[in-house]
Amino acid sequence: MPPLLQVKDLKTYFFTDDGVVKAVDGINYDVQPGEIVGLVGESGCGKTVSALCILRLIPDPPGKIVGGEIIFEGADLLKADEKEIRHIRGNRIAMIFQEPMTSLNPVLTIGRQITESLELHLGMDHRSATKRAIELMEMVGIPEAEARISDYPHQFSGGMRQRAMIAMALSCNPKLLLADEPTTALDVTIQAQILELLTRLTRELGTAVVIITHNLGVVARYADRVNVMYAGKIVEAAVARELYGNPHHPYTLGLLKSVPRLDQARKEKLEPIEGSPPDLIHMPQGCAFQPRCRFAVQKCQQEAPPLLQVASDHYSACWEWPRVGQAARSAAPA
Repeated sequence: MPPLLQVKDLKTYFFTDDGVVKAVDGINYDVQPGEIVGLVGESGCGKTVSALCILRLIPDPPGKIVGGEIIFEGADLLKADEKEIRHIRGNRIAMIFQEPMTSLNPVLTIGRQITESLELHLGMDHRSATKRAIELMEMVGIPEAEARISDYPHQFSGGMRQRAMIAMALSCNPKLLLADEPTTALDVTIQAQILELLTRLTRELGTAVVIITHNLGVVARYADRVNVMYAGKIVEAAVARELYGNPHHPYTLGLLKSVPRLDQARKEKLEPIEGSPPDLIHMPQGCAFQPRCRFAVQKCQQEAPPLLQVASDHYSACWEWPRVGQAARSAAPA
């Protein structure tokens, strides 16, 4: 089966007075129909920018997609005209933005914000769209939906606003859903409810999902495959179980070691990743992670590694991946 989405050598730069910020610098990944793919990394690594590129929402200026292809259902979205891309946004590809309070329009009711896409993309009249909006609100677990459809965003709690965002995103039964940190502003119990709801609904509808997050627990539970990003590049890609059980990039290993685990002794210390992410305007020579890497050798300072195949459907951008894998195995709990 051909991939639903293929991102090929995507490059997105921001041209500022201080220099060129290479926010996304040649990433490649694909998403199969009905699949959940995780995109993981620190803040500023390019996760959100890569998702905005898919919907052509990069502000120009200063941002510009300078190279690559984004193939969706066989067509390159970067070659589509503005009319075509408007038809795709919210219809065939939808996005849940990071903070619902700043993404929802404060002067429009929740109901109007859901019915707008139904009327625009599906051609529904106002009465039919309102009926469908109530059904969507009930589907995502908003109580007394018929009464609350006339409420404004400020009248909803954070969890309810996020549910409304999910209802809006799923209203036109999209083929692909981009979920950008969908639970950042919520407490832990609500996070779990939202993620379970999102996963269940997308499975029922057959929608593929790209989950963008820095939360490794979210990815471990919900993603089929994982792409780890660092400084605008994908540095490791694998099936979720393989990546967590057998990481082959020092950045991935560092992320996993910095998260508490229930199978470790209570006195076990977490190991933070030393140093700071690189300045994307003044990138270090060679591997971008080498200034922070305990596995770095001289070659790492001279030449940036490509994504190398280290196992079946497992890729790592590291010259020293065998040492990293050995260290991960020796550190794994018995």
